[in-house]
Amino acid sequence: MVEEANTGAGAAAPIETTTARFRADVLDASMRKLVLVDFWAPWCGPCKQLAPVIERLVAATGDKVALVKMNIDNDPAIADQLGIKSIPAVVAFQRGRPVDGFVGALPESQIKGFMERLVGPIEDETDALETAQALLAEGDVAGAHELLSELVGQEPPNPKAIALLARLYVGAEQFETARALIERLPESARRDPDVAAATAAIENAARAQDLGEIDELKTRINFDPNDLQAYFDLALALNAKDRREEAAHALLEIIRRDRSWNDDGARKQLVQFFEAWGPMDKAAVSARRKLSTLLYS
Repeated sequence: MVEEANTGAGAAAPIETTTARFRADVLDASMRKLVLVDFWAPWCGPCKQLAPVIERLVAATGDKVALVKMNIDNDPAIADQLGIKSIPAVVAFQRGRPVDGFVGALPESQIKGFMERLVGPIEDETDALETAQALLAEGDVAGAHELLSELVGQEPPNPKAIALLARLYVGAEQFETARALIERLPESARRDPDVAAATAAIENAARAQDLGEIDELKTRINFDPNDLQAYFDLALALNAKDRREEAAHALLEIIRRDRSWNDDGARKQLVQFFEAWGPMDKAAVSARRKLSTLLYS
């Protein structure tokens, strides 16, 4: 018999079922509550993206929903019977019958909507995360910190909450605390775009901490326009002050003067800035265009 471990909010950990146990784990269990069956395989990348999202949402329902996982490599028969041709695939069972489902690693909002159609409103971590972001927008850093601290203490960990709290610690120059937060996440969760961006922000800010003041670095450049290390240090210092366009310009100037400097270090640092700023950031979009012109014109 598979043990169920508590994961908070009254929910149980997912059960890994088999063909032999499918009736007990799914059909019989669905007579008492909604059962979601996540059909997956170890080689399936989207399955790994879906898993933590659906686990969080199931946990947020309390005891309304049970989550059952089925490895189709080990047990393909049930998936074949249900006509499942691609994974990840999630099928909902109620009263011993499949009632709804979806295929693919859908956005969290769509998965939440799918579940709410079956069990009613779900108050989950996404709502709390949006509240924390609103508090930050209003300048209430203390309130956001308190709410995010509660979120990151839950299981499974919420990558986006950890990324946002890590950025708060970066702003307070508590780099080791920020790194420790990221290290709590499993390796797969560290590939989350927000986590990757927070990681890059930590490293960029930490490197800038020991640099000289911006005016001092500009003086070095005025004295010697070929001091490419001064341009590089200036870029880091400007980025630490959130002066992104100027930071990008300093690195682009290095690339314009000497593409091979420091083993292509300026371009690599610029790419790390892009990761930290996000793909839609105005400075990142502009700098990408200028970088492309320098490299390919």
